[in-house]
Amino acid sequence: MLSLLFQVYYTSLYSLSSKQAEFFKAQTGIDDDEDLKKHILEVQAKAYKVAPYPCIRTFVFLGLNLSDLSVYEHIIKLGRERPDALLLDIGCCFGTDARKAAADGFPAKNIIASDVLDGFLQLSHELFKTTPASYPGCHIPGDVFDPEFLTIAAPSGDVSPAPAIDLSSLKSLNPLHGRISAINAISFFHLFNEEKQLHVARAFAGLLSAQPGSVICGYHVGALEKGMVNTSVAGPDNWLFAHSPQSWSSLWDEEVFEKGSVKVEAELVEFATRGVRSCLMKWSVVRL
Repeated sequence: MLSLLFQVYYTSLYSLSSKQAEFFKAQTGIDDDEDLKKHILEVQAKAYKVAPYPCIRTFVFLGLNLSDLSVYEHIIKLGRERPDALLLDIGCCFGTDARKAAADGFPAKNIIASDVLDGFLQLSHELFKTTPASYPGCHIPGDVFDPEFLTIAAPSGDVSPAPAIDLSSLKSLNPLHGRISAINAISFFHLFNEEKQLHVARAFAGLLSAQPGSVICGYHVGALEKGMVNTSVAGPDNWLFAHSPQSWSSLWDEEVFEKGSVKVEAELVEFATRGVRSCLMKWSVVRL
């Protein structure tokens, strides 16, 4: 019965914007709309067996989300102009944002896509019709709460350019402390409670390069006042901890980084899912 529901109801949710269609056709080499849909549905079914997440069921994994943020052009410029700039796409699922950034000019060999589920990273090659040999981007599975994968380090104060590093040999993010130019954390923080959100923020701050312009960005569920909110993002009657723009700014520009060392921008955008109204907070943290 679940299989029938999956095939009939969730398949009906499939829809690509003209921007998405152009991107996925260019990436996969599949020009026919129906052939492309068939390919994506086949990969989706495999991903659903890895983990039946809402983002898989509802095709959120196809979103070109990072490119919709105002800071995106700045990130692409870092990739083009800063020697050995690194981009980390964390909690990336198939790494669609990473692939889009590579297509737009950020050197693929300097992009790390990371997810707690290695199955999604493996399916990334199937979705985009690549292999580890044909696509130089780095895939590193791991849990950000596992110190063997990512420990908390103090924010770097060394603004000198870091030497190039061979990403293909990495087994964790720990060798990248103070080396990442841009971190994409879209739809990530709201998965955790307040304490764990602070933990992740400190962990990401330790990865970020001290060079001015280095940036952490994303969006996730937010609120006018910080606290627990009911949202349908992950299902009906789903409660999440959400920061407000004010508390989010204070977290980064006081608790995580030394006050005045970063510029934080955060804004709320209202949206509705299955009749439930929620707030999405778009944000960026830039080193000064």
